Amino acid sequence: MSFAVNYSWPKGRSDLVAGLTVAAVALPQGIAYALIAGVDPKFGVYSAIVVTAVASIFGSSAHLINGPTSAISLLVFSSLAFIDPENRTVLFEALFVLGVLVGVFQILIAVFKLGDLTRYISESVIIGFMLAAAFLLAVGQIGNALGVKDKGNGHMQVLHRLYLTLFHGDKINLRAVLLSVTAVVVAVVLRRLVQKFGWPQIDLLAVLVVAGIVAYAAGWSFPGADGKSAVAVAAKVPQSLPTPHIPILDVGSLAELSRGALAIAFIGLIEALSIAKAIAHQSQQKIDYNRQILAEGLANLTGGFFQALPGSGSLSRSAINFQAGAATRFSGIVSAATVAVALLLFAPLLHYVPTAALAGLLLVTAVRLVDFKRLVTTVKASRYDAGLVVITALAGVLWDLDKAVLLGIALSVVMFVPRAAKLKASELIVTPERVVRERLSDDPVDPSTIIFDLEGELFFGAAPELDRYFDTLRARIHTDGVEFVILRLKRVRDPDAVCIERLEHFLREENGKAATILLAGVRPDTLKVLHNIGFQNWFPAEQVFPEEDQEYSATLRAVRYAHARLDRTGDPLYYLV
Repeated sequence: MSFAVNYSWPKGRSDLVAGLTVAAVALPQGIAYALIAGVDPKFGVYSAIVVTAVASIFGSSAHLINGPTSAISLLVFSSLAFIDPENRTVLFEALFVLGVLVGVFQILIAVFKLGDLTRYISESVIIGFMLAAAFLLAVGQIGNALGVKDKGNGHMQVLHRLYLTLFHGDKINLRAVLLSVTAVVVAVVLRRLVQKFGWPQIDLLAVLVVAGIVAYAAGWSFPGADGKSAVAVAAKVPQSLPTPHIPILDVGSLAELSRGALAIAFIGLIEALSIAKAIAHQSQQKIDYNRQILAEGLANLTGGFFQALPGSGSLSRSAINFQAGAATRFSGIVSAATVAVALLLFAPLLHYVPTAALAGLLLVTAVRLVDFKRLVTTVKASRYDAGLVVITALAGVLWDLDKAVLLGIALSVVMFVPRAAKLKASELIVTPERVVRERLSDDPVDPSTIIFDLEGELFFGAAPELDRYFDTLRARIHTDGVEFVILRLKRVRDPDAVCIERLEHFLREENGKAATILLAGVRPDTLKVLHNIGFQNWFPAEQVFPEEDQEYSATLRAVRYAHARLDRTGDPLYYLV
């Protein structure tokens, strides 16, 4: 997994600039996302070092930046909610075990090449999850934005905790409100200026600097006579790099953590792959997605052993990396190294950042987490999509996020199977003008020949539909005295043993007795499965018309075969379906 050959100075300069730009965003995001997850800020910064570096080394995308993200951090918070947050040691060890489990699940997905399974998870589930995540992120920061301590505990429903905080909690701290509102205003204004003038995207860092200076100048961040500062400030981040640590596993919590890890693994992969695909579409880079999945797993596995918050692909940092002109994956390594240096040099200054300013920043992040245009489009698209969005979002808010993700995935699969199992069938006819086309309701029926066209996935879910179609054909064969049945199989896909067995039974029962069955347009995958079960040993080869590049289609050749034996002559057939 080496970097590109002929790595040149221009590429190195581009990667250096991009990496430094990304680091300016990665440091404050690492702190903020750790707070979302309910853990020590240093673990978020460690993730911006370890997870980012490992994923860049082993990944495939030249622009994808991995590390802590808001969505994954919310899932981490949800996954650890069963642990008493005051028991910091147990909480942190569970965090590291969670990271290891996420890495293991993702590596297994890569090893068994199961990455394609993520495409069966409906986009509606992801939108519903993001909607719930944004709501929970905003609600979770209201206490910090108002300068009051959150009431209740992690076992309570989030809306119940919000009610207790607002109506049975501490008095609102107007200084904290001022700082949080300032952070929101500065963040919005700076983002617009950055977009308008193409400035370096350091708006998030600038927000924290401005808020820190305001609090420092006003004397709000220094302890008073009672030992408390006028506004709460961020926890101290040590001037040290992440060190190896073997997590202590509590077997009793393994099942609970595994469920959360599975949800994080799937959402993390969807998040990372979708970002990588979107940027690759613009950069024209070809990405090895299975390799990228493996890199995601290795990054989280390594992070778990280096006290890092689990991570995924970051939309904001990856976009910045691409827009800043990154040429290779080396930009991610530069970003991780820069965060490490900044941690060693500026860690003490981070303690002066007011938590109210971080809350304001996260409230802005919550709003940006939802793509409202896609949300409206998806909800309007169909009842199926709207239902998935609503169910996933409500489950995330009223239950918890990791269960909501797994519920959404299960619903996607359950609702996908019946739709995929819709095996369609239509009857074709040969018109007086010698054209083969779909039979209309007022077209006469050919008493001697049936041309039956099947379309869809030929897997076990379609077996009941296939049985129904075969029963219809049997009835017509025996009632109408049909001599030839042409089964057009050109548009059936992915045959499995169940449906092939149904086809075999139908052919053995009907072929050569009441009627002659012809198979037209048989695709190579279907033909291979038939040969695997010894089909060629008992079914006449002349009655099989594979889909081949010939002058006439397989369907026309089958019709010609039937007409020749019915002693029908005429002009050449034309094909129109």
